[in-house]
Order: sequence, then structure tokens, then C-alpha cells
Amino acid sequence: MNGIPFVDLAAQHAAVAGEVAEGWRDVVARTAFIGGPQVAAFENEYAAFTGTRHCIGVANGTDAIEIALRALGVGPGDECILPANTFIATAEAVCRTGAVPVLVDCADDGTYLIDTGAVEDAITSRTRAIIPVHLYGQAAPVERLLPLAERIGAWIVEDAAQAQGARRGGLRAGALGHVAATSFYPGKNLGAYGDAGAVMTGSDDVAQRARMIRDHGSATKYAHELPGFNSRMDSLQAVVLSAKLRHLAAWNAARRDAAARYDALLARLGNVVRPRTMASNEHVWHLYVTRVPNRDRVLDELRAAGIAAGIHYPVPIHLTPAFAGLAQAGLARVSGALTVAERTAPELLSLPLFAEITAEQQERVSSELVAVLG
Repeated sequence: MNGIPFVDLAAQHAAVAGEVAEGWRDVVARTAFIGGPQVAAFENEYAAFTGTRHCIGVANGTDAIEIALRALGVGPGDECILPANTFIATAEAVCRTGAVPVLVDCADDGTYLIDTGAVEDAITSRTRAIIPVHLYGQAAPVERLLPLAERIGAWIVEDAAQAQGARRGGLRAGALGHVAATSFYPGKNLGAYGDAGAVMTGSDDVAQRARMIRDHGSATKYAHELPGFNSRMDSLQAVVLSAKLRHLAAWNAARRDAAARYDALLARLGNVVRPRTMASNEHVWHLYVTRVPNRDRVLDELRAAGIAAGIHYPVPIHLTPAFAGLAQAGLARVSGALTVAERTAPELLSLPLFAEITAEQQERVSSELVAVLG
């Protein structure tokens, strides 16, 4: 019996193969491999899609967060508040600016989005940015954080890497705060054929600074006005992203249908905690993350049965050796008891989910899970 992949990038490629091939032929003919018209076209398209004024294409999602922070003037002596239950890149980007990542807990409500009360408790006179992570495909409640940020003169920087196309209160992820960053890693809802990322903002000044930082601090060749680095999007990735963007709404709708099917299939399993969508959110289901007892055993048995399940994320950031070393050196800190992040991490199990997944595949995943859990 064939296995079930966690994502099926080959099936996704089939839908855009012709557009990508034609676009790549044009890139090669023009020999405009970095920047160029394809990158500018995608930046305009994605800005319009998210409802922001500016989209700045960069090399990857980690760079996108760092560039967003640097464009806001965040640096040594500043603190940035973010959730502990995210990919470590969110904290890494803060460290790379010289600022201090301050980790807070997530909400114990089935969404695992950042705990806004914990954010308020973590604020100090050094807080310069709050980084809500739009987790698993749905947006964090940014509107609850904006008054906190305004009160202290801080910025809201969205980590929107897992929520391309998601909405909260009618607004797209990426247009909820002051600046946003996203990743186009291949497995994302909108993924490149390599690494790529973007910064989104409504500010002309922040956008100009971000464009300069991504290109060695320069707006004009050899005129270096800011300390920057090399983080430019290449034209080949822009072609892929433009082609896929035209399908994203339909793919996200298919993901929502698949998530609803999982909800129905797993409803009878009392020992499986299904994910929850927060009110006012339109979820795009980058991941379908459950909680199960004896997670590691369940994962091993599913994989043995040909089901490619995953974990997002096995260890909260503050429990990683990398962060522990930073904390000991005074370069990072934890605010409050991160009890929810620590309690849920050993139970999290992500099931296969992609736009092309079939009902039969999901039924098999459900059946195997029933067999494992009893």
C-alpha cells in the first residue's frame, strides 16, 4: 500500500508546471536572475493580495523578520516579545539584530496563539517590538496587542510565515500590524522552489529602509547608506511564487475542506484534542495539529504504517540548548511560567494536510490513528 506524504509538492507543481517553465525561459532569455521585472511583479501582486502598500522580496523568512526589525530601528539594548512555541527562527532573527528575545507563553484555548495577557506582563521600558506568530494557519489577535504597543511606543511585527491568505476580522495576515514578515519555504501554503521570503508594510519609509538593508544598505549601486547585507529574492523564485499565488485562494479553500473532514473523522476519538479556530479568524490550515497521549509512540507507529505525520514543535524555544546559552549570557530571557507551551509540546502531532489530499487518504490516516490509540 502506498504511503501518505506529509505534503505533496509534486502534485502542487503539476498545477503550475507550464506557467513556471514559460516564466523560467523568459528569465534565462533576459539573464535577469536577481531582482528584475519578475521580482517587482510578484512584489506588487503579493502586496495587493495581502492588502499592504509594500512587499519587499528577500532571500528567506528569517532574513525577513530581521530586516523588518532593522528597518524599524530595533537593535542592541532593545527587547522583542514573542511566543515560546514557534520555530526558533523567530528568536534567531531578534538575536541577529542584537536585541533580546523575551519569550512568553501561548494561550490554553486550542489555538496555541500568543497569550496577550502574558505579553502585557512581559513589557519593560526596553520593549521595542512585539512579534505575534500566526500559528498553523490562523492569525494571532493582533488587535489586542496594538493598544499595548501604542501605549509604550513599540512596533507590532507579524510573523506571518504560516498564514498566507489567512484573515482576521476581514484583514489579511500581513496587514494587521505595523510590519510583517513571511517565508516562502517550499512547504508553506505559498512556497517557492527554494528559499525566499518577504517583508510587508504600509509605511513608505520602512519599506525604503527594508529595500536598502536587503541590498547591502544601498538604494543605488555602490552608494551604501545603511549597514545591510545580501538578502535579495531571485527571479526564478519570483516566477514560481507568481504562478502559485494565482492558485492560493483555491488551495486554501481545499485545505479548509480537508480540515473539516479531519474534524468529522476524529470527533469520535475522545483522546485526540482537535485544533480550534479563534472567532473572527479565517484559517488557512498550513498545519492540522492535534494533541494525543503518548505522542512519540503514536508518531512512530503512524510512520511505520506509511503515514508521514510530524511535530510542530517538539521543544519550546526556551528549552533548547541554543536559547539556554543565550539566557545565561543575558542575551535572552523568559517572562513568567511557560506552562502551556511546556505541557502541550510533548503531545502535539501534525497530520498530513495539503490541498490535494483525498478523502480516502484522510480516512486511512484516521483509521490508522484509531488503531494506534484504541
